[in-house]
Amino acid sequence: MSQKVHNFSAGPGILPDEVIQQAAQAVLNFNGTGLSLLEMSHRSKEYVAVMDEARAIVKRLMGLGDDYSVIYVGGGASLQFAMVPFNLLTADNYAAYTSTGVWAKKAVKEAKMMGKVQVVASSEDKNFSYIPKDYVVPADADYFHCTSNNTIYGTQMKSFPSSPVPLVCDMSSDIFSRVIDFSKFDLIYAGAQKNMGPAGTTMVVVKNSILGKSGRTIPSMLDYNIHIEGESMYNTPPVFPVYCVLLTLQWVEKMGGIAAMEKRNNAKAELLYNEIDRNTMFAGTAAKEDRSYMNVCFVMQDESKEEAFSKALKEANISGLKGHRSVGGFRASIYNAMPIESVQVLVDVMKQFEQIHA
Repeated sequence: MSQKVHNFSAGPGILPDEVIQQAAQAVLNFNGTGLSLLEMSHRSKEYVAVMDEARAIVKRLMGLGDDYSVIYVGGGASLQFAMVPFNLLTADNYAAYTSTGVWAKKAVKEAKMMGKVQVVASSEDKNFSYIPKDYVVPADADYFHCTSNNTIYGTQMKSFPSSPVPLVCDMSSDIFSRVIDFSKFDLIYAGAQKNMGPAGTTMVVVKNSILGKSGRTIPSMLDYNIHIEGESMYNTPPVFPVYCVLLTLQWVEKMGGIAAMEKRNNAKAELLYNEIDRNTMFAGTAAKEDRSYMNVCFVMQDESKEEAFSKALKEANISGLKGHRSVGGFRASIYNAMPIESVQVLVDVMKQFEQIHA
């Protein structure tokens, strides 16, 4: 048997072992049908049941009612950067955005192609190492857009502003990781591949009442209402990724729901951040009050020792820890499925490294 690999990849990220096993079985023989899920019709009663439950479980976990709809679409969160303004931004008004990282900045760029955008707060002045706080959401904007967690820079919004206009949030990298009042939001989107499934589908949760007001003609594939009416089957959906999302959310529910995930994630993050702060060899890169509990970014105090640390990580079967090129150093992504035992292995390597090299 091969030795366990501790997977800290930022995305596609770690999935629960049982989800991978169930998904593998579905590829071979889905629910005793004798067919692979990869070759089944998305219109079959077996798969329609998958899609129905994949939408229902989201609202169940989030505590949302029938005034919200859940859809699954392709194109990643990056397509949502365009779909949001296409559906919500009117020709004679503007949208308000925060710019707190690479993906937030790209969302701003796409929205500007649709119309007017006002960036009400940005942390680019310090390489996105903190979350802006002293800003007001304008009451006359069509909507306000924020990014809850910044994967590359390791920052996370610990609270969300009161918004007098529809509140839109990209939750791609921390969805279902902590208890939030989801009813505060009018639209949430999340690419699956960081915290709830494999790459290939994006979940969108939208309050029905905000749609149909843009005044523009929207291409069918970009129209939220079309996908809602088609029950995420206007065209062939990302069949296998949606099934994997369902399995992952069933695992979350079985583990005790979002509250249990938050407790689990807090313990992992505190274990790792405490070691970063204690260890003389390492330093965190994000402002302490804004540190992400999903993506832990840190650098070596002495960059010349990076190669030796990377070697120590490899020897411990730790994978995916290399930081993004715009920050450098290291990034440990500790998504829902990451067991605390793997975080402990990383902490132990850091302690041993200090003993040898300090």
